Amino acid sequence: MEAIRIVFSEKMKVEISTEVFDAALGENEILCAAICSMISTGTELQCLRGVFDAGTNWSSWVQYPFHPGYSMVAEVLEVGTGVRKFQKGDRVFIESPHTQYFKAVADHAVLLPNEVSPEQGVWINLSKTTQLGVRRAELSLGETVGVIGLGLLGQLVTQYLYLSGVKEIYAIDPAESRVQLVADKPGIHRMAMDAGKAHAQIAEQTKGQMLDVVFDITGHPAVLAQATQLVKPLGRVVLLGDTATPSMQEMGRNVVSNSVSILGIHAGMNFKGWHHPDMADLFLTYLLQSRMDVKPLVTHHFSPLEAPQAYDLLVHNRSSAMGVLFDWTTLGKES
Repeated sequence: MEAIRIVFSEKMKVEISTEVFDAALGENEILCAAICSMISTGTELQCLRGVFDAGTNWSSWVQYPFHPGYSMVAEVLEVGTGVRKFQKGDRVFIESPHTQYFKAVADHAVLLPNEVSPEQGVWINLSKTTQLGVRRAELSLGETVGVIGLGLLGQLVTQYLYLSGVKEIYAIDPAESRVQLVADKPGIHRMAMDAGKAHAQIAEQTKGQMLDVVFDITGHPAVLAQATQLVKPLGRVVLLGDTATPSMQEMGRNVVSNSVSILGIHAGMNFKGWHHPDMADLFLTYLLQSRMDVKPLVTHHFSPLEAPQAYDLLVHNRSSAMGVLFDWTTLGKES
């Protein structure tokens, strides 16, 4: 069976390839046709640039040619003999690279409710990563929280925080376009500036108390030290963005003197009884209840054949885009 795929053939080079794979299914496998997939803009751009410190997760994971992507909604075409939870025609979320047709282990797929569109369901993977980050902070009612970096993950973290009962949220990003995508609600302070410049304003608004928790979701090596300056003594900094160059990262001069906790979390983790299927189900519940909303975060649609242009846009003007989707249903329709 032939499938069109998006591939990073080398650093800073995006290509479209056609590859043949064996479509015969194992007992617990499903054959899927892509509907839409989303670019994880931070992770995939880092993979495309290929600038990593030796010995990091990045350097061992990214080998060229590299097939990017892990957020896919697809239609089930066939099911293996042992599959009971899915049938032909179901729509599922699966952590698959950007590819037209593929096989997947049925246990790794999530069934989408009829009321959830592919453009919403494609956020499931990022919804789990951000849930893990919010859970890692172990928030208490009434705490004040900062979010540095309002890309895909930062937008979702901010929505989860609002559901979690925190008193105030300081949403920080130098790009005004990203700040404007954060809901203008009571208790949310939208700050179009970098984390270093935010210090004075937060100090003034908190009367010098500073924040209980700060999320660093940038992956930028310079931001961790800035984040530690924004929390009060015994405050927590949650690292949800994994820098590819930790040799350039400093934790900040006040970490020991102020007893600041730095808490890392990785997308592959489970946390205190919450496993990935449960977190996906919770996110879908919030969507169905209209307590979370990702529709305004989708800013661009591309045909998969336009992948070089899509990544070029992100490389040169990432702040102009948020949710960037590939519409696989366009294949065969282009003239």
